[in-house]
Amino acid sequence: MAFTTTSNFAGKAAGFYISAALKASNSLDYLTMIENIKFKSNIQAMNNTVSSVADATCDFQSAGTLALTEKILEPKNLQVNLDLCKKTLLDSWEALQMRAGAGAPPPASFDDYVISYMGEIIAQATEDSIWTGTNVAGKFNGFLGAATGLLLPGVDATVVQDAASAAYDAGNIIANLQGAVAAIPSDVLGKEDLHIYMNQRTYQYYIGAVSTLGYVNAYQMNGEYDPRFECYKIAHCNGMIDNQVVIAEKSNLFFGTDLLSDATRITLMDMSALDGSDNMRLVARYSAGVQSGTGADIVRQS
Repeated sequence: MAFTTTSNFAGKAAGFYISAALKASNSLDYLTMIENIKFKSNIQAMNNTVSSVADATCDFQSAGTLALTEKILEPKNLQVNLDLCKKTLLDSWEALQMRAGAGAPPPASFDDYVISYMGEIIAQATEDSIWTGTNVAGKFNGFLGAATGLLLPGVDATVVQDAASAAYDAGNIIANLQGAVAAIPSDVLGKEDLHIYMNQRTYQYYIGAVSTLGYVNAYQMNGEYDPRFECYKIAHCNGMIDNQVVIAEKSNLFFGTDLLSDATRITLMDMSALDGSDNMRLVARYSAGVQSGTGADIVRQS
């Protein structure tokens, strides 16, 4: 192909593209996102273990006890390095948008297209790591990852653990969800941002169950349907594990990244001028990580 392209985005400019890529991970709609973490961020929680409210007096009298707990959110530095033949782009995409012939110029949106291609890779990897990631190469430690998941009893003993009756199916999903809801701590019952997190398969079982019951015209699943169970919003997240649900406040589950650092960058580099090849290299560097807040306010069913 007779075209070249070399683009470089760093810091805030790259952050715009990285942010768009990360937000394509649907779980981030239901997490509290903390941006611009250079190294670490402390997630602090205060618990008024003894009431600070007392009868009024003329003197200053200290009352109550505030317990301060902290957890560390430390996003992991990650990268995407791709080496693509430009002919692949001609065959798969540009043939539909440019004039015939290998020497024709690329469309104006070429850079955006290539970045979106890389963004899909970043979004999928982020979605998987949020829930099932472990601290291995190319992933960050997630909420439910094997052995090291942040919500597992061996990692955070304060998280409420509930046992499902059996592997989920359309016949038992409602009873299992009722059991999980019954385990919600009283302090967070009815909170506006409380969600039931489940994967698409579990959500499909739930839809099958309510459709059978004919709930709110669920036979047709019309556009007015709002995914809820017993008044609690359902967050169906692509990266969640089968046969597990998590009940938590959005404000109690955190995702961290850095969108402004010079270490955050995207580079598209045409190799034809360097080695005579018809290849281009795509480079993205970014950071991502998750952390929970108050474990005692979270329910995990498995």
